[in-house]
Amino acid sequence: MEKGIKGASIRLHNLTKQFGDVLAVNAISLRIEPGEFITLLGPSGSGKTTTLMMIAGFEIPDNGEIFINDEKIMFKPPYKREIGMVFQNYSLFPHMTVERNIGFPLRMRKVGKKEIQKRVAEVLELIKLSGYEKRFPRQLSGGQQQRVALARALVFNPRVLLMDEPLGALDKKLREHMQLEIKQITRLLNITVVYVTHDQDEALTMSDRIAVINFGKIEQVGAPVEIYDNPKNFFVADFIGESNFIKGKIVEISHQKSQFMSETGLVFTSFINRDKPIGENGYLAIRPEKISLVEQGQSSPNQFMVMIEEVAYLGDITKLKVRLLKDGTELLIKHQNKDSTQIIKMGESVLIGWKEKDSCIL
Repeated sequence: MEKGIKGASIRLHNLTKQFGDVLAVNAISLRIEPGEFITLLGPSGSGKTTTLMMIAGFEIPDNGEIFINDEKIMFKPPYKREIGMVFQNYSLFPHMTVERNIGFPLRMRKVGKKEIQKRVAEVLELIKLSGYEKRFPRQLSGGQQQRVALARALVFNPRVLLMDEPLGALDKKLREHMQLEIKQITRLLNITVVYVTHDQDEALTMSDRIAVINFGKIEQVGAPVEIYDNPKNFFVADFIGESNFIKGKIVEISHQKSQFMSETGLVFTSFINRDKPIGENGYLAIRPEKISLVEQGQSSPNQFMVMIEEVAYLGDITKLKVRLLKDGTELLIKHQNKDSTQIIKMGESVLIGWKEKDSCIL
């Protein structure tokens, strides 16, 4: 394998695709840098796979343009785009051995036999399957089949790798292991990756940037930490991870802080992170892990007494469902289990709080 070769840039401009009455992709524009790992993240039917298929050449856009390294590829057939593709079901040939499956793209390109053997051996070493050359797909585990599919997509040194839900069929532990392996391999090769998933944790783990897509439109593009900590709107905050939402409006803005009043009259303090005027309705969003149990003698800008209604122990964290005593607002808290002597009981009244920077107004 040729390591360290710079991947290609990709540019989508006003990309649009309609199926009957359904507008699957609605004027998407996006620039992907060479060697970048970007994930198209969204719910089922959001348009992410259709976007991927248009980049691959398996779907023709109704409107818009696709550029790879500033070259228009709209009317190039898939096999001339030099793009590797990994599907959810792997699409391995059941009658071919591992080495024959991996070498297939090279045989289609009329590469010599010795060169094929060399490249197949190199990519097998890369995916840690040396010695499996003569096995058939049915003799491999799900994770091994996934590695073979990845090797076949990489063996001809493509400038771009497209992956459509490639880990969907694996169990949780193997899935998490393969996420790190794919990230390591693609980073080693410095290849440009466009990855499709509906799994938020997968996107946060693997990506340099995430493009959150809903109803065929991009809602937000950014690094995982930016998407998670500073969601642009309600959909992004609700789709990525878990959030508490309190409905209300901004009643005061001063010194880079805003006062947000809930519909029940409770006032919360948040840093200004959006250009929103006083009186505008919206939501205060707080991630469950940002809310802490306030110990005796401590203070917090947003501090309230609550009743614990549900307790779910999950090993590293305890999930708490609490209700504010003042107005009955329900909140979810993720409490880190650092102190094994601390026992949290259902029906107990405790003090909770969070910092201004840990909430945002949407």
